[in-house]
Amino acid sequence: MRLADFTDFLAAARAQPEAQRLLFVFAVAELPQAHTPGQARRFEEGSGGALAPVMCVDKGLDELADFAALAEESRATGRPWDMVFVAALAGAHGAAPQPAGIERGLKMMIDAVHRGAIERFLAFDTQGDSVRFA
Repeated sequence: MRLADFTDFLAAARAQPEAQRLLFVFAVAELPQAHTPGQARRFEEGSGGALAPVMCVDKGLDELADFAALAEESRATGRPWDMVFVAALAGAHGAAPQPAGIERGLKMMIDAVHRGAIERFLAFDTQGDSVRFA
């Protein structure tokens, strides 16, 4: 299934048979400390750099109407971000995911973003459009 934007993601999560908890890791693009001149140039052109997590949150589907609500809530923290990584954590046997599993999921996502292992997550820009990495 190809998801063009955050609305498609929410629709897919709502269509799942088990309760879903949505996990979000917000990240900023930054220039690594030990960068080359070429990396600095690409970063200035908007096509390079590294992603660093700045905050995370989990939400139930009933707690999130749309991307605008998520973006507004994140702006209220005062922490700027360039991209949000998203995953859905399914419950089991009609029960919602448990807090310990949610915490493990968020920690795993933060670690993966630090390592650049982001291929397992959906990514959206500040407008809620899907981001694809080459």
